Amino acid sequence: MKKNILICGAAALLTLVACNQTPANTSAAAPAAASDTTAAPGSIVYFDIDRVMQGYDMFNDLNSVFETKASGIQSEIDRRGKKLEKDAADFQNKVDKGLLTQSVAQVQYQKLQEQQTQYQQYAVTKQQEMAEENQVMMNQIADAIATFVKEFNVEHKYALILTTSGNIMSTPVVTGDERLDITDEILAGLNAAYIKSKANNK
Repeated sequence: MKKNILICGAAALLTLVACNQTPANTSAAAPAAASDTTAAPGSIVYFDIDRVMQGYDMFNDLNSVFETKASGIQSEIDRRGKKLEKDAADFQNKVDKGLLTQSVAQVQYQKLQEQQTQYQQYAVTKQQEMAEENQVMMNQIADAIATFVKEFNVEHKYALILTTSGNIMSTPVVTGDERLDITDEILAGLNAAYIKSKANNK
């Protein structure tokens, strides 16, 4: 899977992630970098979801595992497909040379048809499994980002936090004052929280 496809999926899930959070449980917020934005409490701010996804360690770790698994499955699909093609070519060669009786040819032909059906079922099943795993992964990423941003906003008290991406057709923010861009803070905080969660799970 290409990273940009995954990023678009996350952007759709994170169009609007926080609005007017109450100032309770400030200790629950994951650590974030020192603020370098001049956005005041009550401001409408935004972050670049593409840049967050590219730099988010959790996404890169999970996506690396997913791509390795997907590549292995695709290699197996290709291997089985080539074997089926070879078996079919060998069969046709024998038929053309008259090396098989009609009854034997009929049996082998039916066997090839069964192999083709099994191959198609295998390919479809594995592709569906990988699509489902990809969706689950993206849901995990989106949930982690949304949870962090809500906790982040308990402290910062922004009126609205929006996401933007390079695809103008899928983003609510076309342009904005750079002082309202909190991407660096969000990314730093997400990675700090992820490192902490990995340490706690060891």
